[in-house]
Amino acid sequence: MKFGESFAEYLHGDQERFLEKCSHVEYKRLKKVLKNCRSCKAVGDSWNSECQCESCSLCDQKFFSELTKEASEIAGCFSSRVRHLLHLHVATGMQRYLLHLRHFFKNDQQAMVLEGQMLVEYVTMNAIAIRKILKKYDKVHCSANGRNFKSKLQAEHIELLQSPWLIELGAFYLNFNGSNDGKLNEFSGQFSCDFDATQPVMTLMLPHSIKLEYDLTCAICLDGVFNPYALSCGHLFCKSCACSAASVLNFQGLKAATPESKCPICREAGVYTKAVRMVELHLLMKRRCSDYWKERLIAERAETLKQTKEFWDSQTIYALGYL
Repeated sequence: MKFGESFAEYLHGDQERFLEKCSHVEYKRLKKVLKNCRSCKAVGDSWNSECQCESCSLCDQKFFSELTKEASEIAGCFSSRVRHLLHLHVATGMQRYLLHLRHFFKNDQQAMVLEGQMLVEYVTMNAIAIRKILKKYDKVHCSANGRNFKSKLQAEHIELLQSPWLIELGAFYLNFNGSNDGKLNEFSGQFSCDFDATQPVMTLMLPHSIKLEYDLTCAICLDGVFNPYALSCGHLFCKSCACSAASVLNFQGLKAATPESKCPICREAGVYTKAVRMVELHLLMKRRCSDYWKERLIAERAETLKQTKEFWDSQTIYALGYL
């Protein structure tokens, strides 16, 4: 079965109700745009002579702008749905009590697992659709513009398979399976995390044989990430390391970073204010590496206390007028 057919079957299959609330790649419409451009090439008249070069202004205006919009909407929909799902899983206080109470009347855990599966398939199918349609663009125009467009998606942080929420979803399944006596092995078996290796790594086996590996080493301290945050550029760091790189104190948090602060890896500016706290990944580290986690927790608390004391001492001296 061709991908176009399988994608259409996916959109109108069992998950149609779930997909009603989500954006998706208009694969058929974009393919039609390219087909019309291919027809222009075949005619080869003077009105369509623009289609003879590596790019085509007649179809590019529709093609790339529409694909960018769709990728942005899909990334936004995926992140918001995953954020809501994980919020339910790590709920605390009264909300956690109410969720446990609801569990007696409704199988919320099974519903969470099923929604997680649908989200994984949702982001995978749309990522494949984008890859396929860009490949078709390059084939029609004999160009590399489609391949170069992938770099644009990465620069705008809407490359679907590089979303930190995908890592969080993988950690969610590993945490969920660990707390439910292995009942979710059938699906969570597609996710694995090796903290014992020299370089800790999370491996995700997605539908259609897509394998993703995420390095869980902080590039600053060169240890496994502790209290991890993903900057908006996608790079992972320990919170204390990221604060140090942004020249802010631990207790101030990453939102206090200036717009000029740059990622230590890619040197992109303005990536701290929208950093994502990786709660599920942090919980996974706590369960899998308890001794390491406790050691890092003690060290981070001590450093935060030291920074806080020094900061308020300096503020007191300044307020009293002593230089």
